[in-house]
Amino acid sequence: MAVSHVPVVEGSDRVLTAPAVAFVEDLTRRFRPRIDELLARRRATQARFNAGAHPDFLADTAAVRSSDWTVGAIPADLLDRRVEITGPVDRKMIINALNSGANVFMADFEDATSPTWANLVGGQANLMDAVRRTISYESETGKRYSLKGPLATLMVRPRGFHLPEHHFIVDGRSAPGMLFDFGLYLFHNARALQDAGTGPYFYLPKMQSHLEARLWNEIFLSAQAALQIPAGTIKVTVLIETLPAAFEMDEILFELRDHIVGLNCGRWDYIFSSIKTQQNDPSFVLPDRGQVTMEAPFLRGYTQLLIKTCHRRGAFAMGGMAAQIPIKDDPDGNAKAMEKVRLDKLREVREGHDGTWVAHPGMVALAKQVFDEGMPGPNQLQRLREDVVASAAVLVERPAGTRTEAGLRLNIRVGIQYLEAWLGGQGAVPIYNLMEDAATAEISRTQIWQWIRHGATLDDGRTVTRALVQQMIAEESAGRLATARALFETMATSVELEDFLTLPAYKMLVKPS
Repeated sequence: MAVSHVPVVEGSDRVLTAPAVAFVEDLTRRFRPRIDELLARRRATQARFNAGAHPDFLADTAAVRSSDWTVGAIPADLLDRRVEITGPVDRKMIINALNSGANVFMADFEDATSPTWANLVGGQANLMDAVRRTISYESETGKRYSLKGPLATLMVRPRGFHLPEHHFIVDGRSAPGMLFDFGLYLFHNARALQDAGTGPYFYLPKMQSHLEARLWNEIFLSAQAALQIPAGTIKVTVLIETLPAAFEMDEILFELRDHIVGLNCGRWDYIFSSIKTQQNDPSFVLPDRGQVTMEAPFLRGYTQLLIKTCHRRGAFAMGGMAAQIPIKDDPDGNAKAMEKVRLDKLREVREGHDGTWVAHPGMVALAKQVFDEGMPGPNQLQRLREDVVASAAVLVERPAGTRTEAGLRLNIRVGIQYLEAWLGGQGAVPIYNLMEDAATAEISRTQIWQWIRHGATLDDGRTVTRALVQQMIAEESAGRLATARALFETMATSVELEDFLTLPAYKMLVKPS
C-alpha cells in the first residue's frame, strides 16, 4: 500500500504515519473479505424482499431473544447521556460541540461529513488534538475558539460497511472506509483516551444484521490485541437505522455484548431504509416526508421495541435527532421550531429513552431541560416497558397521509441543494431551518423513486411520473450545480433503485485510484 499518490493535506504527517498506515492495512487484509461477503449477503436479502418476502424476526435466533443475558459494564462517563450533539469533524464544530453543554458529542465521519481527503485526514488530526485537549481555532474574522469545560464525552462514527476509501489502496483495492476511519482514530487515541479517564467510544451506523455486528466485534478484539489494550476497552452504540436491523436488535446486542452500551433510533435513515427494503411493495407507498411523524405506527413501534429490548439487556435506548436549528431572524418561526423540539423530546423521555440527539448547540439547553424534568436519574434502565408488543406487521405498516405537489417539490429542492453542498465538501447543511445530512437526501430521492415506481397520485389527482418529476426538477433547480441536478435526477428516476446516493456521488467527489 502507498499513499504517496494522494494530495498532501493538513494533518497528513501526523495522521498517516507508517505505524498507523500499517495498522489499517492489517485490518483491511484481515477483514475486507468478510466485509465483501456481508455486502453480498445484503444484496441477496434485498433480492428476496424484492421478490415478495417480508422482513421478520429470525427463527434460528429465537433462543437469543428468549434467554436471559445482559451487556457488559458501562463506563462512568457514559452512564448519563441525556443530550448528545452530533456533527462533522471540522475544527470549529468539534470545539463548539464539546463546549455545548451536551453530555456526549458524536464526531461524524459518516452522514455529516463529505468524504474529501482533506476532510477525512484533517478530521482525524482535529480529533487527535481534541482528545489531548489542545484543539483551538481562529476564524477569518479573528474570533478564537478553544475548549473551556466541562466537556462532552467524545464518541466517533466511522463510515458504514458499503463505503470505500479510494485514496487508501491495499493490495490493489480501495480499503473499506469503516476500517480507515475506525483504525486511524483507535490507533492514534486509544492510550491518550485511557490516560484521560475515558476510552475509545464509537457509534456504528447502518448495520443490517447481527452477522455484521459479529464482524465488528471480531474487528474490535483483533484491534485491541494488536494495540495491547484490554478486550472490552472499546465501547459502542449501534444505530438501528435500517428496517432489517429492527428485527435483530436482541441479536445485535448479544453479538457485541462485551463492547456495546446501547442502541440508538436513527430515525431518518430508518425511514429511508423502510422505503428501500420494501421498494417493490405497493402497499408501503409513503405520504409527504413532513407527514411521516414519530406517531406513525411503524416508527412508534420500532422506537418502543428498541427501548424494551435495550432495557431488558441493561443497555441504553437513545432517542432520535432533532434536526431543527435556531431561526435568528424570525422569532415566531423560532418559537414554533422550539416547541416542536420540546414536544418531540417530551415524547422520548416519557416513553423511556435514556437520552436524545440534537444537531445544533442552540438546542442543547432545551433538550436538557426536558430530560432533566422527566428523567431525574442518570438514565431510565429501570423502565423495562414490558407493556410493549411490537409485531412484525406493525413494523412494516404504512403511515397515513397525503402526497402533495409541495411535498414533491420540497424533496427535489432539499435533495439537489444537499448534493450540491456535499460535492463541494460540506456534509451537514442547513436547509429551510433544518440541519440536513445524507439521510434526509436519501429520503428525498427514494421517496420520489417510490412514487414513480408505483404510479402514486398526488392529492390533486395527478399521477407522479418520470416526466412530471423531470419537469419539476428543471423548475426547481435553476442556478444549481449541474452535476448535482443531473445525479439527483438520475437517482430519483432510474428504473432500478440504487442502494446509496453517496456511492455514485463519491465517484464524482474523488477519482478512484
